[in-house]
Amino acid sequence: MKTRKEVLTYGLSFPYTYQDAPFRDPNWQLVRVRGSKKAFLWTYEKDGQMHINIKVDPEWRDFWRDAYDAVIPGYHQNKEHWNTVILDGSVPEDTLKQMIAESYDLVSDSPTKRIYDAVKQIPRGKVASYGKIAELAGNPRMARAVGNALHNNPDPEHIPCYRVVNSKGELAGEFAFGGEGAQAKLLQADGIEVVNGRVDLKKYGI
Repeated sequence: MKTRKEVLTYGLSFPYTYQDAPFRDPNWQLVRVRGSKKAFLWTYEKDGQMHINIKVDPEWRDFWRDAYDAVIPGYHQNKEHWNTVILDGSVPEDTLKQMIAESYDLVSDSPTKRIYDAVKQIPRGKVASYGKIAELAGNPRMARAVGNALHNNPDPEHIPCYRVVNSKGELAGEFAFGGEGAQAKLLQADGIEVVNGRVDLKKYGI
C-alpha cells in the first residue's frame, strides 16, 4: 500500500469505522471508530510523500522504528504512543496492515469487538453458547447482540462463529454458514459430535 486511497480503504474495512477530515484541510484524512470517535489512522502528504500516523503499543514502538527507516516517532502526536510511517514502499504490505490493525485494536473498545475477541478464544474442539460469549465479552445480558455480531462477522476465517450455539446446544439456521449442514460439517471437522442438530454442551462447552 503506497497510496492514500489504498490505506483508507483498508482502514475502513474494520468494523464500525468512518472517514473524517476534521481540520478543514483535505490533506488530513482520518479513519475513526464510531461511538468513541477515536482516530486510529491518520493520512497526510508531507515532503512529497504519503505518511500515516498509527497508534502503537509502547512495547513495540521502538521495535518498528528500529526495523524500518520509514517508521519514525509520531508526527504532531504523542511520540510514546504513536508512530509515523512514510509510505515509500520499504515496509512490506503485510507488516503495514498489521500495524494498522494493532492501532485499531488499541483505540477501539466496542461491544462488537469484545464479542469477536471472545469468539476467537474458543479453541478447536469446543463450542460456546451465546450467553457464554456475552459473559466473556463483559456483559452477560447482551446475548442477542452476540447473535447480531456473529451474523455480520467481517472475518470468518479468523473469527470462528460456527463454534457458537444456543443455550441448548442447537446449531444456527441453514443460512448462517453457507447452506444446509454447513455449521455441522465445520464442527465435525473440529472433532465435535453433532447429533440431530445439537452439540452436547456438557462435553464440548467451554
